[in-house]
Amino acid sequence: MTKTWEDAMKTMNRRSAIALGVMAVAITPLFTLAASAKKYGPKEGKEIAPGVRVVEVSTGNSDIPAYKSIAIVDVVFQPGAHAPQMVMDNDMVCTIASGAFTIKKADKEFKLKTGDMYTCAKGKTDEATNTSKEVGVHRIAVLIPA
Repeated sequence: MTKTWEDAMKTMNRRSAIALGVMAVAITPLFTLAASAKKYGPKEGKEIAPGVRVVEVSTGNSDIPAYKSIAIVDVVFQPGAHAPQMVMDNDMVCTIASGAFTIKKADKEFKLKTGDMYTCAKGKTDEATNTSKEVGVHRIAVLIPA
């Protein structure tokens, strides 16, 4: 049985709906930059794995009560590069700004391409491989707790 949006909203309480709406409004402008993500050189940012570098983009205050700020980072993957399994230190909302990726979590594996989004939860594991022949970029909103 397929749930409709209305069915989902009936099961969601008012506080959850407001929090979800606030998060969507807060994060959406951050990802409008994804289509125009900067082209990075092979030495920009900090290397976290061979061919994988993290570049800090910006940080801002959060109006979401559970989070004091949001940091935007680009994780730049050279073609074929792999970020090994890591435990997430924070909740994150990720979008693929360029490239194609296979993402592995503890309970599933999926493929993403430019423009796709996914989330990572604090304390959960995640690993990613750039499966494209181009430099791939994950634009990540790191939600920093209050």
